[in-house]
Amino acid sequence: MAHILVVEDDQSLREVLRMFLSKAGHDVVVTATGEKALKTLSGDEEFDLVLTDLRLGEMSGIEVLTGAKERFPQTEVILMTAFSTVETAIDAMRKGAFDYIGKPFKLDEISVIIEKALEKRDLSLENIRLRIALSDRYSFDNIIGKTEAMHRVYEKIIRVAPTRTSVLITGESGTGKELVARAIHFNSPRREKPFVVVNCGAIPDQLMESELFGHVKGAFTGAHATRHGLFESADGGTIFLDEIGELSLPMQVKLLRFLQDHKIRMIGGTQEISVDVRVVAATNRDLGKLAAEGSFREDLFYRLNVIGILLPPLRERRADIPVLVTHFIDKYRREMGRDILGVSPEVVEILNNHEFKGNVRELENIIEHAMTFAVGDKLTADSLPEHIRARSDMTDRQEGNSIFKVPDQGMDLEGLLADIEKRLLLEALKKTGGIRKDAADLLGISFRSIRYKLAKYGLGELD
Repeated sequence: MAHILVVEDDQSLREVLRMFLSKAGHDVVVTATGEKALKTLSGDEEFDLVLTDLRLGEMSGIEVLTGAKERFPQTEVILMTAFSTVETAIDAMRKGAFDYIGKPFKLDEISVIIEKALEKRDLSLENIRLRIALSDRYSFDNIIGKTEAMHRVYEKIIRVAPTRTSVLITGESGTGKELVARAIHFNSPRREKPFVVVNCGAIPDQLMESELFGHVKGAFTGAHATRHGLFESADGGTIFLDEIGELSLPMQVKLLRFLQDHKIRMIGGTQEISVDVRVVAATNRDLGKLAAEGSFREDLFYRLNVIGILLPPLRERRADIPVLVTHFIDKYRREMGRDILGVSPEVVEILNNHEFKGNVRELENIIEHAMTFAVGDKLTADSLPEHIRARSDMTDRQEGNSIFKVPDQGMDLEGLLADIEKRLLLEALKKTGGIRKDAADLLGISFRSIRYKLAKYGLGELD
């Protein structure tokens, strides 16, 4: 059911529309003049649709249209008139009218237009709801951490978000680089415009240029129609180039050119198109090192790294683990409908001792798994993923071994470590039949290292 305002000075048509729309299930308000329509619109009552005559005596339907759009921008307006002209239609559409219908008209004709107008309004409202939800989801409240390292991240986001400066976010996989990129966008003046994500490592190099900049019809085999690229799709907003270190050198040149003049050219096109897009890039690689090696353009690195944000790995901010655990429990308690209130002391110990090579993403996955299999109102060790429990058990066994205990009388640490290293070398050589290269692989060291160590312990003559 839609809330519709009908503005029509012809009483018979006004009544016909009122009865027709009411029969269709809509809530209808009717008025005969533009003045009364504007008075109705000036209140708190918001209409989904305004259906107004163009000629209303002293006031025109264009004035009703303008008043409705000023008060409620998402309200759709359809104009009716017996004096249809192209100029009037263009003026009405420019001022925000959804459509324009000439009198006389059939009810089924205007019914189709009304249905499409209401569909457009529903879509507009849904887009607004999604933007609000995204803005809330990617606010600073969802970048969790109380450590000094995370406070530095917050401060940089606050400072850089209002600008149009390029940003380079670095950090290991799973540290939340996309979350930071979204926080920058949704806390910027561009928040109402698109946020477009491009995974540079997932798109084949031969397709990358077309994906980013688009192509015209017939530009290459298979280009059956003109296709706009992701930079155009992000116009007015932000484009997030994830895994920027995977971009090929030829594409790096094209990206550098865009950063210099903010213009793109479609494949096969002859015109340059100006695009207003902010570039935020992310990588888990050392771009400075890649630039020194020649696999990443140094000038592009400096263009992207105007503002750099480094996300620390979780192992370097373990004080944030309890805060993150609480956050993820709250998140999945709502999503799963589980009444989980906390974690057992054993789980706290296991998580505090875990390496978290997958960082925050790995911790979230662990909590989601535990929430799924938990029995009772707390997460226990039994609800954790099997590989986490197994690793914890191994650590416990190792720590129970006397080798990890310092005797009261003291110890020769260097001699003990040398003895352990020597035994492991001999064990590896035994397992590989004396083949040093295979033994080095087994121990995770280079062939040069194993040769040095064997010589160090007088084992160099062994084959």
